Order: sequence, then C-alpha cells, then structure tokens
Amino acid sequence: MFENLSDKLDRAFKVLKGQGTITEINVAETMKEIRKALLDADVNYKTAKAFTDDVRQKALGANVLTAVSPGQLLTKLMNDELAALMGGTTADLNINANPTIILIAGLNGAGKTTFTGKLANYLKTQKNKKPLLIADDIYRPAAIDQLMVLGEQIGVPVYVNRESKDPIAIAREGIAQAKQNGNNVIIIDTAGRLAIDEAMMVEIEQVKAAVNPHEILFVVDSMTGQDAVNTAKVFNERLDFTGVVLTKLDGDTRGGAALSIKSVVNKPIKFIGTGEKMEAIDVFHPDRMASRILGMGDVVSLVERAQMQFDEKEAAELQKKIRKNKFDFNDFYSQIQQIKKMGNMKDLMGMIPGVGKMMKDVEIQDDAFKNVEAIIQSMTPGEKENPDSINQSRRNRIAKGSGTDLAEVNRLIKQFEDMRKVMKQMSNPAAMASMMKRMPR
Repeated sequence: MFENLSDKLDRAFKVLKGQGTITEINVAETMKEIRKALLDADVNYKTAKAFTDDVRQKALGANVLTAVSPGQLLTKLMNDELAALMGGTTADLNINANPTIILIAGLNGAGKTTFTGKLANYLKTQKNKKPLLIADDIYRPAAIDQLMVLGEQIGVPVYVNRESKDPIAIAREGIAQAKQNGNNVIIIDTAGRLAIDEAMMVEIEQVKAAVNPHEILFVVDSMTGQDAVNTAKVFNERLDFTGVVLTKLDGDTRGGAALSIKSVVNKPIKFIGTGEKMEAIDVFHPDRMASRILGMGDVVSLVERAQMQFDEKEAAELQKKIRKNKFDFNDFYSQIQQIKKMGNMKDLMGMIPGVGKMMKDVEIQDDAFKNVEAIIQSMTPGEKENPDSINQSRRNRIAKGSGTDLAEVNRLIKQFEDMRKVMKQMSNPAAMASMMKRMPR
C-alpha cells in the first residue's frame, strides 16, 4: 500500500539532500514536488495545499540543530503532519455498553459484509467479546448467504429472517435474540446503497433511529480515492457516523482516501482491511501509517501481529526443545502456519524499517511457503521428528512426493540445520557470551 506515494515523496526529499540549510527556495521546490505527489495519490486538492503550506511554514520556522540535516528535519515534520492529517491519535471503538450495537453502512461493493465478519472475529479473538451478526441486507440474497458462511467460519452466530422485507423489524428481532442469548456485541450488516438513492438513505436513517447504535462505521473502498471521500461526506451528513473503515488497502491503491477523509468529514479512520482473510484487519494508527508512507517501517504493528499468534505455553515447550536440540520439522511447520496468519509477506516486510524500499519491485506471492510446506508434508512422521534420519534415498523420495526437485529439498534441509544450530546457540547464555566476545569491536 502507498508504494507510489512513498516513492514520489522519497524523490521530493532528494531536493534537500546535500543542502546545508533550509531556505525558502529549496523548501518551495520540495513542497511543489510533495504537493504533486499527494495530488497524484488522489488526495483532495484543498487538503494537499493546506498540508504543504503547514509543512512549509513549520520548516522555515524551525530552529535547525547542527546534528540534523534539512532532509532529516523535513522528514520528521512530514511524519508529524501526515499523522495529524490522518487523525493524529488512534480512535478506539466504543464497546463498553452491554450490548454494544454497531451499524455497518456503505456503498455496494465496498466490502461491508466481509468487514462485518472480520470485525466480529477481531472482537471475539482480541477483545474477548461474544458477538452476534444480523443479516439486514434484504435486497441481496447472496449477502445473507455470505454472512452465514463467514459466521460459521469464525464461530459467531448470525440472525437471519429471509421472510421479512423490513430491515427495521429484522434489526430489532436480532437485537432481542442477542439479549436473550447473552451476546454483548451486535453488528448489523446493512444493504449497500447509493447516496443519490433517497429512499435507501431514508431507510438506513430509520434503522439508525430504531436501534440507536453506539457505533456507526462507514465502509469505503480505498481504491476509489476521491469518490470515496465525496461519498463519505454525503453519508456523514445523513448518518453522522462515528468512524470510517478503509477496505482493500492491500490492492493497487494510491492512498488518497486515507489521507483526505479525516480532513473532509472530520471523523476518524478506525479500521483498515489488508486482505481477504478474516484476520486481515488492523486498528488504524495514524502515526504508524505515516511512518510506513515515508518508508520508515512499522515495527510496533509487526510485533503486535506476532503477539496475536503467540501461544505462551507452546513457546515454553518450544524453548525446551531448542535447548535440547530437539527442534524438528513439526515445530518448523507450526511456526510457518503462525507466520502465515500474520498477513501477506510483502506487507510484513514493509513494516521493517528500510526493507519496504528494498522489496518494492520484488513480487512475493501469498503462497510463498507452498513448496516448503509440500516438502515437510511429504516426510514420514519419523522423519519430521528426527531430521537427522533423512538420508539420500529419503531425500529423493521426499522430492518426488512433494513435486519439487532434489536441490530444493537439500536446500531446505541445509537451511533447517543451520537455523537449528543458531537457535541452539542463542538459547545458551554461555555460548552467546562467548560469541559476543569474539565479535570485532
């Protein structure tokens, strides 16, 4: 996400590289390039102009420390201003009421139903809530089926009434069932509607009045750029929603919606969708997103994603096995599955400072681990538990069974052996101390 914008901003900063001081001339030239980059990213013109004017004034008014180059200073100012432009601080979801009612609204095709499932999964797994979904789209039968499939997939109940054509009645019935069953969060998936369709806009206003939601989340497809922002403005005038959800940020998006929407509707972005899987949802952190746009990574989010997959008991068992040099291919396979749950590999790489730029032209497929998994699955239980038993004839059989070649099998086993040695050393404090002493100073 934001690859093109990041590249253009990086080029804009080069204007100041090698400059000894910040002057009106070199700042004006840099701001011109930055404004152009923002407009190319489909940022609202007024927003782009106000943003660059603010940065320019702060850059010219800054007391430049001798240790900070003009380029570094401007990067810091840009980071702060980008974060402020996108809301400044993280906006929490209001889920204190019991039950909390969340109304999902948006255009057709924005990804409302998928997000409804993701949000329920997030609240269940990360917030220890007991959600119920209400299928309140009476116009698209496939939406009801889709929500039921998602509910089954994540283990969350879905209230459905296929006989009724009254979204208000369905919402009320679903809320009554949730209260009866002890569900403490209710998420209502409404029909997609166009802002120009007066009857449909009146209908969702009536649903809002009937259920009195604690949160109204407006879901927009980030790939629609300024159209998304303009639509959000109209919906906000009618619904006064509490937050925005940007979907499809993993696609070929220019980022204009993320950068413009807060300044236009004055409502925070609360969540972003980063893929198709139910786990592919992130709380929106303006400061972290600003760092990623400027190519500075997002280590905090990377650690948080890792912690979501972290099992303390399993980690303790793994640590014991590593100390005894018993780490095997079963453990290796398990670690791969946890990494896959964290998100697509290119997105994860982009969170590591400096790596995002290096990886921008590298295509990393979602099935990057496919061959590794196939090789491990082609091993017998005994071979997985005892990697040292895999001799040449076994390697030939594994290659044939996994549909890979012998060189690939040999490479994986060699990498596994090297990794096992490093892990053994790292788990031994005495060995680590000895290694540190041998390192050149």
